[in-house]
Amino acid sequence: MLWVGTSWKMNGLIAFARDYASRLASQPADRWNGVQPFVIPSSTALAAVHDELGDGSAVMLGAQNAHWEEGGAWTGELSVPQVADAGARIVELGHSERREYFGETDRTVNLKVKAVLQHGLRPIVCVGEPEASLQAGTSSDYISRQVEAALDGIPDTTAVLLAYEPIWAIGEAGREPGPDDIAGAVSTLATRFGSSVEAVLYGGSVNAGNATEILALPGVDGLFVGRSAWSVEGYMEILDVAARCAARPRM
Repeated sequence: MLWVGTSWKMNGLIAFARDYASRLASQPADRWNGVQPFVIPSSTALAAVHDELGDGSAVMLGAQNAHWEEGGAWTGELSVPQVADAGARIVELGHSERREYFGETDRTVNLKVKAVLQHGLRPIVCVGEPEASLQAGTSSDYISRQVEAALDGIPDTTAVLLAYEPIWAIGEAGREPGPDDIAGAVSTLATRFGSSVEAVLYGGSVNAGNATEILALPGVDGLFVGRSAWSVEGYMEILDVAARCAARPRM
């Protein structure tokens, strides 16, 4: 099974979200055999997307963040029970933008992973290194430390998804990676953690043109797509690519 999802970040109003989700929901059930699609809209659109997808949808719904406490005086935050109540089954955690701009740390990511698992949802833990680490040849060590911290003290991590998103490859200014840029880091994640987590995904300047090449890398179990999937047409094109890859024997 290949996991292919997209996070919309702070984009899209409810009307956009409803149209996007309804078009996904209208596709034939067997269009993306071998692929587990998931979409992560802004929190304001969670309930609307859930309504359009419907209960039991093959497309999983996710939230972009959740607090580790179940409730309390945490103004502006959302708890795991709240995002689950809105229909989320996946929670994105530890994205580099959260770390850089909102004070997310290895410790808070760990607390959130524990809370998400406690409530029966899947955490998707984002890890990634800056350009300087890539140039120094320390990418594998950098992301391994992030994963170890995120999973610390958790006896069963089989519901965890890891998303390798190198900082130099994400965002509008991110550069598209070549296979050699990411193969070593992905291989490290797969070797060290692959047998104890649900899947290892790659994200960062993914598009329909490079998806096949990335999915062919050993250890890659799926894709976490940004702006290339912010149109439903773009997302479905990448899902089609992944479905063709899933139909081939994997090395």
